[in-house]
Amino acid sequence: MTVLAPVIRSKNAGPTQLTLDLFFSDAQAYGRAQASPALTADAVAGLYGLAPGAVRRYAMPTIQALKFTLPRAVCAGSPGDGDVYGAQQHGPLLALQV
Repeated sequence: MTVLAPVIRSKNAGPTQLTLDLFFSDAQAYGRAQASPALTADAVAGLYGLAPGAVRRYAMPTIQALKFTLPRAVCAGSPGDGDVYGAQQHGPLLALQV
């Protein structure tokens, strides 16, 4: 198995949203990911148990990255929030195959 994205991370994008960042190793890896059905906005929504249309995808070819923004289940820091910084939410992306 080849690792296409050596950096995958998540973080807050405000108190009610998370961002998922995938940085690819080269232009070929980025192109493959960009075209993959596994990395559409709706596919990522399904991976996180969200409705189609709930996730926005941003292609960033100049830095060979894809960014996804999705709603948080609860507002950051609210009761029931287990990850106030949003830094542990990228896990479902780690096992994706494109």
